[in-house]
Amino acid sequence: MEILVHSLAELRTVAEKILSSFPDDRIFLFHGEMGAGKTTLINALCKSLGVQEATSSPTFSIVNEYRFASGTVFHFDFYRLKNEEEALDLGYEEYFYSGNYCFVEWPEKIANLLPSDAVNIYIETLSPEQRKISIA
Repeated sequence: MEILVHSLAELRTVAEKILSSFPDDRIFLFHGEMGAGKTTLINALCKSLGVQEATSSPTFSIVNEYRFASGTVFHFDFYRLKNEEEALDLGYEEYFYSGNYCFVEWPEKIANLLPSDAVNIYIETLSPEQRKISIA
């Protein structure tokens, strides 16, 4: 699936489309260069799920937890990880196999630890306002 996004205003609709297209999936991997909009899309997904609290990138904490009426969202940012062992030390498996939503930025940092059935979301910058989102 490919989605062209022309403005930030479209992200809520995009988030709802992603969630409705993958109703049984819980692990989503976000690929894209720095500044492509991974965190911004994850924020829209959280809002679509009903998260009320403010969401932000967990760059320094590695993982943020958000609650909504039907469960929990774990938002990971593995950018600062030096190796996969750090993810093991964090106990990533407890999060990934909890049945809760896991939104993962920089999944390539833990490539050997990722579940094979995770949904991959690729964000490509086309212009300052436009993005191409490819989902596999």
